[in-house]
Amino acid sequence: MKKVITFGTFDHFHAGHESYLKQAKELGDFLIVVIARDKTVKRIKGKLSSHSERERLAAVKETGLADKVLLGSTGDKYEVILKHKPDVIALGYDQFAFTFRLNKLIIDNKLNTKIVRLKPYKPNVYKTSIIKKCLPS
Repeated sequence: MKKVITFGTFDHFHAGHESYLKQAKELGDFLIVVIARDKTVKRIKGKLSSHSERERLAAVKETGLADKVLLGSTGDKYEVILKHKPDVIALGYDQFAFTFRLNKLIIDNKLNTKIVRLKPYKPNVYKTSIIKKCLPS
């Protein structure tokens, strides 16, 4: 069984998120989606997402696209990779936080894991930062 793991905030779940998960799902047989913790979102983006980590987790589960959906670690962001030992790590075109050490992690831990960058889906329309600007205050 080929395991794929992917990560994201998934605030205001939209067609771009759906495309991202569908692309990730096509890379293997079992898709694990790791939802960014509220603390992590605040640290990376400088503000909290509109929806809590539990709400975002529920939204991704509701799609039925993932075989397993879980919250990321509040400590070591890479422990989920070491625990699940995925065959593929699927990253979004715009994901750079925590990704710079992935190759080293894979080599150091002798994992047989491939990193794949997924294609954007209409990023000038379906991007959470754009969608949030269109919402009433």
